[in-house]
Amino acid sequence: MRDDHVTIHSTAVFDLLAPRMPAVPVKVELRYDTLDPYAVVAAFRAGQDWVEWVFARDLLADGLLADAGDGDVHIRPSAEDPEAVLMELSSPSGQAVFETSAQELADFLDRTYEVVLPGNEHHWVTVDEALTRLLPNDRS
Repeated sequence: MRDDHVTIHSTAVFDLLAPRMPAVPVKVELRYDTLDPYAVVAAFRAGQDWVEWVFARDLLADGLLADAGDGDVHIRPSAEDPEAVLMELSSPSGQAVFETSAQELADFLDRTYEVVLPGNEHHWVTVDEALTRLLPNDRS
């Protein structure tokens, strides 16, 4: 495991798309943290609150090139705009589709690769530390 912890932040505006409605701009903070080197966090501003979605960094990379994702998060290039990417989020409470700049996402992804190259994530994780974060602290 590496000792030099790094967090990368990037702020973007994603357009929330809805049928027969104008797009609604939503502030989004993208985060990458070497404590969880396989993941990216997208925090969406919803009124006064933030709603966070965590998904694989590889999913973001794959979605810049082709339709990717088979769970709650799908990312794909826009069929109408080659410079845009669509991100579809699904949960039991609903579904949302966002459009954003492919270049902004690629730039963010490149910054994460400067810290942890793809395929080297395992150098940043130990099983014991990962289990400690997952398990509750009160083992009565």
